Amino acid sequence: MKYFIANWKMYVGLEKSRALAMQYAGLVLPQDVTGVICPTTLSFTEVSRAVAGTNWQLGAQNVSWTPEGAYTGAVSAEFFREAGARYTLVGHSERRYIFGETDHDVRKKIMAALSVGLTPILCVGETADDLASGKRQYRLKKQLMLALEDLPNADRVFIAYEPVWAIHGIGSGIACLPADVADIHNWIKEEVKQYGISEPTIFYGGSVNAGNCAAYLTLPNVHGVVTGTASLHPAEVKSILSFLATC
Repeated sequence: MKYFIANWKMYVGLEKSRALAMQYAGLVLPQDVTGVICPTTLSFTEVSRAVAGTNWQLGAQNVSWTPEGAYTGAVSAEFFREAGARYTLVGHSERRYIFGETDHDVRKKIMAALSVGLTPILCVGETADDLASGKRQYRLKKQLMLALEDLPNADRVFIAYEPVWAIHGIGSGIACLPADVADIHNWIKEEVKQYGISEPTIFYGGSVNAGNCAAYLTLPNVHGVVTGTASLHPAEVKSILSFLATC
């Protein structure tokens, strides 16, 4: 199974999300490809209606670690599950480095997602400073350990390697070299065995587009891609899906 994850971030509002979702609904997902749309919270229900009856699935961009309560502005994993979500991103670099979420916060959100049956997509990645100082594996090791160590049902967690420096908006927007992605994904596969994950599902994210997706999706231990800006353009999405059909 290969995966296409569309993270619309905060790029499209209600009306544009509805229109974009209707275009997605017209795209045929190849056999053995799971497509997941992560819209904004505000547009979640409208996107769900637009893709109803298709094979597209929905994911949350973020969840709260608490099931309910006096937490103004928060949306729980349970609420997203009730609204139709099956996945959620957790620990995206924009949440970590812009909103200040800690590794401890990320772990609590993973536990909340698992408790209601959502599949968490744990995002990990190093900064440009980490890379320059030779601390790439140190950063990834720490993020994986604090998220997964002694975690019940850790094998239900998917992992997305998203180097912070490669993400458009907070980084350079220059995608990671395929050879480096291959090395890191192989390393992650071995690293998470200690947490009871023998066959991890690992995605690459970081300035993925129709022009470079083939270089990643043909690599061992790359089971899909997480797209940001590219996911806002149906023609790009169609091209990526076409390639996924051949994998």
